[in-house]
Amino acid sequence: MTGSPQRRVMIVAGEASGDIYGAGLVRAVHAADPAFSFFGIGGPRMREAGCETLVDSADMAVVGLVEVLKHFNVIAAAFLKLKKILLETPPDLLILIDYPGFNLRLAKVAKKAGVKVLYYISPQIWAWRQGRVKKIKRLVDHMAVILPFEAPFYERAGVPVSFVGHPMADLVKVSLTHEQAATSFGLDPARLIVGLFPGSRRSEVSRLLPTIIDAAHLLKQRFPDIQFALPLASTLTDADLAPWLVDCNLPITVTRERIHDLMRACDAVISVSGTVTLEIALVGTPLIIIYKLAPLTFQLAKRLVKVEHIGLCNIVAGEAVAKELIQDDASPEQIAADIEQILSDGLYNDGIRNRLSHVRERLGGGGADLRMASLVCSMVEQP
Repeated sequence: MTGSPQRRVMIVAGEASGDIYGAGLVRAVHAADPAFSFFGIGGPRMREAGCETLVDSADMAVVGLVEVLKHFNVIAAAFLKLKKILLETPPDLLILIDYPGFNLRLAKVAKKAGVKVLYYISPQIWAWRQGRVKKIKRLVDHMAVILPFEAPFYERAGVPVSFVGHPMADLVKVSLTHEQAATSFGLDPARLIVGLFPGSRRSEVSRLLPTIIDAAHLLKQRFPDIQFALPLASTLTDADLAPWLVDCNLPITVTRERIHDLMRACDAVISVSGTVTLEIALVGTPLIIIYKLAPLTFQLAKRLVKVEHIGLCNIVAGEAVAKELIQDDASPEQIAADIEQILSDGLYNDGIRNRLSHVRERLGGGGADLRMASLVCSMVEQP
């Protein structure tokens, strides 16, 4: 880092979704007050927004106990780098975006250094390990939450909290028709199009993309003219997908661009769990959600998780607007059968689309970035 900016903010986004939210926040703060300087962990979108990324979020984006252990050295080095800055040249504010295993440890360092902590995008402690709210109360000065039911949870625990709305309410806006969207990607709207959404983490892709490709082969047998579309997350490269795509002999269009238009182009989507399921729901394309962890991680998670659904779109809706296939149920045969039902059964398809239409209503209006910018500015101004 160079120079002596008037207001220095460390920001940590360890995954692709956090990179999107962080970029919106950085832009909104810069628009409100150009004197702010952001640095920390992020991806290409945050860099484009003007944040100096000392560590790339692509190197941090892993999920599950086993996967984290494999990447321990990289994650530990990133932590020590940020810890050194917090203790030696403390910023005016630390903004943490989700990623709780790493970020709550960093919040402890910030407290020791006398740095105020703003946590944006709550860890899903309402789903599992609810006891962590006590740690958050000790370490976090203010929670900024994006789901309406999260604010009362923190209020009951005595944690200062603001419901800022969900950034996706602003980000997911598609004006193209299905036909226009398909044509814009070189796809034939007269033929079926299925989206293959394998996630944004390398560990996730290696665990789930082989199953998704096997399901695509089964769908190709059932629908010979079918087309497939696959979005490449900002945290991934072509090389991350190559082992499964190079010789798969399937008509797959891979793109980094305009993911929401791509969702509109699809007749159905096979998606991993995560923020992307909420985006697909907001676009209105029928989907199924698949979820697999390393066996040990899954057994631990089963004992800890306290929610009925694992897909974010289902959690927000409070019902299963998209079918979930978990662990062994996420077989190529079952995935293909469920997608085939979406493509072949008009009444079933209509029912899914109707339920999906209720998701946006649950998120409230837009304006999350503007509310976050106001919160950031006020926290820095406060003594």
